[in-house]
Amino acid sequence: MPHALVNNRAAMNALRGPVRLRTLTALRWLAVGGQTLAIFAVHFGLGFPTPLGLCLGAIAASAWLNLFTILRFSPQRILSDREAAAYIAFDIAQLCTLLFFTGGLANPFSALIIAPVTIAASFLTLRFTLIIAALGVAGVTVLGLYHMPLPWTPGDALEIAPIYKAGVWAALTFSVCFFAAYAHRIAAESAQMRSALAATQLVLGREQKMSALGGLAAAAAHELGTPLATIQLTAKEMLRDLKDHEDLAEDAELLISQAKRCRDILGRLSKHGDAGDVMYDRIGVASILKEAADPFFESDDGVEIRIEADSLDGAVEPELQRRPEIIYGVRNFIENAVAHAKSTVVVAAKWDADTISISVNDDGPGFSAEILARLGEPYVSGRTGARRDGGGAKKGGLGLGFFIAKTLLDGAGAKVSFENHQWGENAAETGAIVTATFPAGTISAAS
Repeated sequence: MPHALVNNRAAMNALRGPVRLRTLTALRWLAVGGQTLAIFAVHFGLGFPTPLGLCLGAIAASAWLNLFTILRFSPQRILSDREAAAYIAFDIAQLCTLLFFTGGLANPFSALIIAPVTIAASFLTLRFTLIIAALGVAGVTVLGLYHMPLPWTPGDALEIAPIYKAGVWAALTFSVCFFAAYAHRIAAESAQMRSALAATQLVLGREQKMSALGGLAAAAAHELGTPLATIQLTAKEMLRDLKDHEDLAEDAELLISQAKRCRDILGRLSKHGDAGDVMYDRIGVASILKEAADPFFESDDGVEIRIEADSLDGAVEPELQRRPEIIYGVRNFIENAVAHAKSTVVVAAKWDADTISISVNDDGPGFSAEILARLGEPYVSGRTGARRDGGGAKKGGLGLGFFIAKTLLDGAGAKVSFENHQWGENAAETGAIVTATFPAGTISAAS
């Protein structure tokens, strides 16, 4: 199977959660309170003279903007990326202004420039994250060159060596870039995981509904049996009373025959539902492989699918619990194998007293080295960006299939592995193999 990472920035951006105005407003109030406390502590507590009016003016500007947004907009307002970026850009500019009045990079609180950049990176798209990070770096650079003196003991100037200022600038610049990249990456992976897990739940729910159809059919047959018997009895009475009305008598006979036909159909459904309990609850290993591979036996791509089942210690074939997650997971691996095989896919089961192993082998080109270690993560595709659809054409994917299949099988107790292996008797080609190994006790029908 050729494998490549699908690069779909639009899809990734859609996964990021929106941010409410109330969230950023609360953070700004926290900043306003902290800044005010710090200025008062330095000026009145430590006795270091500060440009109090300028500093309080910068803080007041932030507080005024907060009050304006609270009065103008609903706290539950969802901000667009552009609005959120502008909101945070103001906070960076306000913080840089305050630092300009209080010593620039010599001020220990200059490290706070990292905070708004990190917050922005946690929910903004890459484009706006880069803009905010660039603004933060620009602010640090300006503060390194231009600033008012650091508040200090009157009559005693604090001189800081230029090389130290350069080191602080380098440290803050690196920190801004690193934390922005780190927060953006973590947020993106978290959003991908939430979306992929939601898709997994939807798939599993659909499979469980399909598995329940047999029981529903039996229940429907049982519930409908009584009204149909009443209809049939009433029709017979009508037939006795309508012997002198030939046309109406024929209609009554038709009604009786159709009611009888309905009861026969419901009887078969009821019997099938009873049998279905056994079929769905207890199923042999080979049967579960055939069921998983069934949609691909009649495919038009010319790929042969072979089912193999073998005991490693001579034990009889175990009966398994028929679990939708196992069937769907194996089926997804078979689909990928068929899409990239040259001519043959082997779906094999091996078991002993302790373990049951199900593997899907194909004679395609195998997993690429750069993607093999990441298979099973959401939005990492085991394909080169395309696969065959039902008509033989190729279509792309987001790489969710492997993640969903692995997640479902992991939930069933399996350990899933992906690797390449030598294929065929002469081992001349390398194909792909996906193996799910279960502890026998976790999926055995006897457990």
